[in-house]
Amino acid sequence: MEFNFENELKDKIALVTGGSKGAGKAIADRLLQAGATVIITARNKPEEENENIHFIAADLSKPEGTQKVVDEVIEKFGRLDILINNMGGSETPAGGFAVLSDEDWELSFQTNLLAPVRLDRGFLPGMINRHEGVIIHIASIQAKLPLYDSTLPYAAAKAALVNYSKSLSNEVAPKGVRVLTVSPGWIMTTSSVRMMERIAESTGGTMEEAEKSVMDALGGIPFGRPAWPEEVAELVGFLVSPRATYLTGTEYVIDGGTIPTI
Repeated sequence: MEFNFENELKDKIALVTGGSKGAGKAIADRLLQAGATVIITARNKPEEENENIHFIAADLSKPEGTQKVVDEVIEKFGRLDILINNMGGSETPAGGFAVLSDEDWELSFQTNLLAPVRLDRGFLPGMINRHEGVIIHIASIQAKLPLYDSTLPYAAAKAALVNYSKSLSNEVAPKGVRVLTVSPGWIMTTSSVRMMERIAESTGGTMEEAEKSVMDALGGIPFGRPAWPEEVAELVGFLVSPRATYLTGTEYVIDGGTIPTI
């Protein structure tokens, strides 16, 4: 087979959730560079707006937020070809299981598991009818390497997302839709920088010492640094492209060697 790598996503319509910053922004920019029509969604407008990217304000942790996104995409664009379920995160307090309430658990699962499930449910029928489409679930290495002291519900929700993604791929692959999981390790985003600033301030140390403390908490990163958002975006760009047409049902870990097992 011969592929045209230039403008390879021309005429494709892509949605990136949590696309206003961090890895989500990098993914949106990467898909735009490949020629796709790109839609992003987040609770708040991006600080740097791109007139070539359509923005939908929505809180995807609530069912009405996901429905708003589905309705607006279908109304304005008629279909969706590529869905990047990137939105996620942890807002729960540190301290292990004892400090976590039912509300903490529910918020993590609404944000990190049920939001992707609802969006998949909204867009999959159209993909199946056309017998084509790609869904990427952005999970985390915490699905296998949980940090129980700080992000226990997040890790559990991401583990559930990985399991769900594999099961969904088995169901819809015969119907022409590819479903894949990307599990990053630590990514150097603006949020990560702010976290290290807080660590440095609280310990009286330097930013370099704060970065090392985070890597030590992960058991070390053999590559010696976190990933850049653009590195994650490049993997996603490949997976949704015509170059990856036989790939489905697989989890791709991008962690600089953090996970210590094969």
